[in-house]
Amino acid sequence: MDEATFTIEDPNGDTDEVTIPARLVEIFSEEDDESEAQVVGDIALMAFAQRAHALVHHSQGEPTEELQDVEQATLDQFEERFGQTYAEATGHQH
Repeated sequence: MDEATFTIEDPNGDTDEVTIPARLVEIFSEEDDESEAQVVGDIALMAFAQRAHALVHHSQGEPTEELQDVEQATLDQFEERFGQTYAEATGHQH
């Protein structure tokens, strides 16, 4: 099976690579003009939004104000990128 490797670089210049089946990127591509990098970026932001949401709303104990602020910033980025709120996209509201 063909694979695609993507390089992620952080603000400090550190990098990591992730290799996934190339077909998976095609499956998740919603538009023909969407680059593979955009697809991977979309999935990364979706995953971070889901994880932040879970930490704030589905973990034991009361989340810190900092964690709530981080979740809100992530959800704001989600809405900016996808043109809809996380709640609208997932059908999951609190």
